[in-house]
Amino acid sequence: MLDLALSVLFSSLIFVIFKLYDTHKIQTIYAIIVNYITACLVGILFYNQPIQLHTIPNRGWFYGTLLLGVLFIVVFNLMARTSQRLGVSVASVATKMSFVIPVILGLILYNERLSFFKILGILLALAAVYFASVKDTPRAIQKRAFLLPVMVFLGSGIIDGSIKYLEENYVETNEFPIFSATVFAAAATTGLIFILIKSIKNPLKLNLKNVLGGIALGIPNFFSIFFLLRALQNKTLNSASIFTLNNVAIVMFSTLLGIILFREKISSKNWGGITLAVISIILVAFF
Repeated sequence: MLDLALSVLFSSLIFVIFKLYDTHKIQTIYAIIVNYITACLVGILFYNQPIQLHTIPNRGWFYGTLLLGVLFIVVFNLMARTSQRLGVSVASVATKMSFVIPVILGLILYNERLSFFKILGILLALAAVYFASVKDTPRAIQKRAFLLPVMVFLGSGIIDGSIKYLEENYVETNEFPIFSATVFAAAATTGLIFILIKSIKNPLKLNLKNVLGGIALGIPNFFSIFFLLRALQNKTLNSASIFTLNNVAIVMFSTLLGIILFREKISSKNWGGITLAVISIILVAFF
């Protein structure tokens, strides 16, 4: 249970750090690139086998990691903007509700069956993203802002579905650390290419705050996954229970952190969305 608690803690910290970027005027894209470099290096440090770089492009999952790298950099930027504009709770709900997309992909690709409760859980998840994101702002602003959690929801779901597909078909259990490190490296490379192109017009300047912000994000980013994998080895609880507890706890804990640290205002509609999020996770996992 300690591993699960640490996974929840580090996952929730990611949303808090995104919010702090806005407070301390840290440039998100630069910090996120440093974050992925940091996460990649930490992943390599935790890989206890010899690394032969020339063999990595020959792995069946290699080209998939390149696509995931692009998705990671885009979705992480969207998560950051959602946390900054709409709040930590909205970003966490939009991210954690994206689990319905791998469920739907499982139905299509692996002929998995959906019970009535799972279908209900998926519908409630979609409703949860909407109600958790609604803010008391002018309608025109609200429509533009609502696109952020929707894109986070879709992007996170596509990432989860892609990882599930690659793991199901190409990635062996002992390769997961190097697979993760390669994805992080691909994301960092994508970001570096973007800022190098951007630097043609605006010369790139090294900013210590961006570097420190990226390191502060990269460490919890890696350990949120690392401790979740360790929690999944728990002999008492099955994987469905672990994922359920993990997602519910992250939604609730990150919401609590948003209220305590940033005095975020949660309306009755937002609380309704958070409640629907918890119910939908339980329905899909346990029924």
